[in-house]
Amino acid sequence: MRSRSAIASVTLALTSFLILGGGAATAWADDAALSVPVTATDSGATAWMLTSTALVLLMVPGLAMFYGGLVRTKNVIGTMMHSFVAMAIIGVMWSVCGYAMAFGPSVLGGWCGWDSGKFMLGGLDGSVVKPMGVAVPEYVFAMFQGKFAVITPALIAGAIAERVRFRGYCVLIALWGVLVYNPLAHWVWAGDGFLFNMGAIDFAGGTVVHISAGISALVMALYLGARKGYPGTAMQPNNLVMTLMGAGLLWVGWFGFNAGSAVQSDNLTARALTVTQVAAATGALAWILIEALRHRKATSLGLCSGILAGLVAITPAAGAVGVGGAIALGAAASVLCYFAIILKTRLGYDDTLDVFGIHGAAGIFGALALSLFILNDSVTTKTWSEQLAIQATAVGIAIAYSAVCSIILVVLVDKTLGLRLDDTREMAGMDHALHGEHGYGLLNLN
Repeated sequence: MRSRSAIASVTLALTSFLILGGGAATAWADDAALSVPVTATDSGATAWMLTSTALVLLMVPGLAMFYGGLVRTKNVIGTMMHSFVAMAIIGVMWSVCGYAMAFGPSVLGGWCGWDSGKFMLGGLDGSVVKPMGVAVPEYVFAMFQGKFAVITPALIAGAIAERVRFRGYCVLIALWGVLVYNPLAHWVWAGDGFLFNMGAIDFAGGTVVHISAGISALVMALYLGARKGYPGTAMQPNNLVMTLMGAGLLWVGWFGFNAGSAVQSDNLTARALTVTQVAAATGALAWILIEALRHRKATSLGLCSGILAGLVAITPAAGAVGVGGAIALGAAASVLCYFAIILKTRLGYDDTLDVFGIHGAAGIFGALALSLFILNDSVTTKTWSEQLAIQATAVGIAIAYSAVCSIILVVLVDKTLGLRLDDTREMAGMDHALHGEHGYGLLNLN
């Protein structure tokens, strides 16, 4: 009863903020909102945004396959459910309050945004926004941004895979989305966000998505502790074929992630798509070469890791760098992430699927290193050293905020609903113990 009362109290507090806090912003919301009173839209940009929205959503089942193939057979369904349920929970919450919090005018001293007119996406019929100066229906923009909100907590699940209760995980990502993701998105991407006004560059989510997810994943993995038997017991992936397919879907979907963030259909979009492709390919090639030099063989898992390292590193920089910068970022990110994973092994903490080792490390690196490769003054008029200082400030704030909020939330959920699986159910596997299913229709597989 106490656990239910605690969760009910948190829910009531959040609801009160969303309803009552919104009233204070209503009087001046129109002055700061993105929507503009025009009806004409750019059909080409709208079509591209619709396509990009679908591509980003495709990344979530891609992530489910990527993660699902890497865990043991007894946990494949439970692990994939972590990605799919994020589409349900965050999909609803983004529509109810997330978009209003992320892209409404600043409230509470700029901690987040709020526009009561956008509560439950109200007032979007016929509304047009002009991100990047191009008019698109606000519904499309809201749904595009919502897919970023969905995949970010799903990324975190990889660090705590194979040892969390489904109920606790669901509550955790709901709270995390409201209290961590939405404010960060407002700071970085909203027109009156303080990091946006500072001049921080995050084209498609290096800070908002990958750094926040990577740092939060590390905090949660450290708090929950290692899986039973780790690292002494071998815990082999159950299906690397599925992991390869998942990585391929992520690569394809990432074009919507990065090139879609250009909104328009012009040279910026084309360049963002190009550098995304180049960075991913370079990251994959670099990882293959590292493995060839160190082990004289290339692995499929290494190839997938290199792809992701390159994609993550180019995400904040996709609108600012050219092909040369993409090659440099992709190669360096692969090297950095390779040794970050080795360091994890030596330190002994159990980030199950290397969320911090890939997303955290490459996200931080990409957000900082883009300062060295900015093409021209179309993005910033500052020198590379000035921009680097701004980027470092934004990265530091994102790290600190994500870490502090995540430890509070993971402790709250674990002490009330419970988050860590008990030994018996962990050994039985999440599929049978939590969902009453088996991924491959077979019993007693590890």
